[in-house]
Amino acid sequence: MTKHRPASARERAITQEQVAAFLRPRPRDSHKGMFGTVTVIGGAPGMAGAPLLAGRAALKLGAGCVHVGLLAENAPAVDMVQPELMLHSAEDALRALPLPNGPLASSPPAGKSANVESIFGSVLAIGCGMGTSIAAQKILHEALRTRAPLVLDADAINLLARHADLQDDLRARRAHAVITPHPGEAARLLGIGTAEVQADRIQSARRLAENLHCAVALKGADTVCVTRDGEAFINKTGNPGMSAPGMGDVLTGMVAAFIAQGLDADRAMLLAVHLHGAAGDALAAEGVGTGMTASEVTDWARWLLNQWVPR
Repeated sequence: MTKHRPASARERAITQEQVAAFLRPRPRDSHKGMFGTVTVIGGAPGMAGAPLLAGRAALKLGAGCVHVGLLAENAPAVDMVQPELMLHSAEDALRALPLPNGPLASSPPAGKSANVESIFGSVLAIGCGMGTSIAAQKILHEALRTRAPLVLDADAINLLARHADLQDDLRARRAHAVITPHPGEAARLLGIGTAEVQADRIQSARRLAENLHCAVALKGADTVCVTRDGEAFINKTGNPGMSAPGMGDVLTGMVAAFIAQGLDADRAMLLAVHLHGAAGDALAAEGVGTGMTASEVTDWARWLLNQWVPR
């Protein structure tokens, strides 16, 4: 039976003031090792662009180091648009994660990621353009057994919906996880119709968070964010111009970047969702209501983030 939160625990809107409070200026003696490592895995044949978009977003939103693992055999060896990214096969990228399996350590400070990996800031974002092949299923199975905090999107969510054992693996993890389904993906996970999800988006997101023991960003107009303890937030940024390819990939990379830099899954999700929509709104304010691209949203999100960081 689904548990219902008390009526007094109503959802509230995410605000810029709220998420900007999560940010801190970088110390003068900064180096890239202080800002974490993001590994993005995806990119089945014909879909290499999706993990590259996520990787570029992770890089531009502050991650110290970004690896991209691609499933396609004919995948590029370098991203000529963003050569700072390190490209690998999906298997090699997963194998290179500095995260052995095993029990996790003690509780972290408030607002920090509740796992030993927060020291190294290693985060795995998986699913962007990954496909649902046997190879993709195997990669996801192995990813769920690492100690890395996870951001799961797109085909990682579709694979979870198809395989109950993968859902069990997700529930069993102690490291933080965020899933970012659109309504159709949420419906498949819940075993209901998309219309039913849309009829009660908040309750649908809460059910997912409770069932899978993770934070949930149910995408769409007024994205619903539910934290790991079931608290619901509504995001009011964003606009119809963001109905374009790659927007979800960029959001995935942004969430991963913020976890890598030390935020817990809940705060990273809230900041990324609100900033992602605000970047789209900034583009729309410049007259780009049609033809908006995910790459442009990444650049505007970087600019806004730098305005929000306290001086």
